[in-house]
Amino acid sequence: MKKRIPAFRSDKQAERFVATADLTKYSLAGTRVRFEFARKDARVNMRLPEPLLEAVKEGAKARGIPYQRFIREALEQAVR
Repeated sequence: MKKRIPAFRSDKQAERFVATADLTKYSLAGTRVRFEFARKDARVNMRLPEPLLEAVKEGAKARGIPYQRFIREALEQAVR
């Protein structure tokens, strides 16, 4: 049975892992990766009801991503 890829707290940790690990021993089944290449140079400042922000943070936590990325993905999906 293959090992699961560990969770990383930073890109540097992930890069170090990929550079040193034998990736043939790890299973990538069910792993979903999304890369963000576009520069993020515009800012948005908005006020939200506290329960909505907490729900967003919980949703992001469940997906294992920062809540601001979670919001950005929701916005991208809404305009597609």
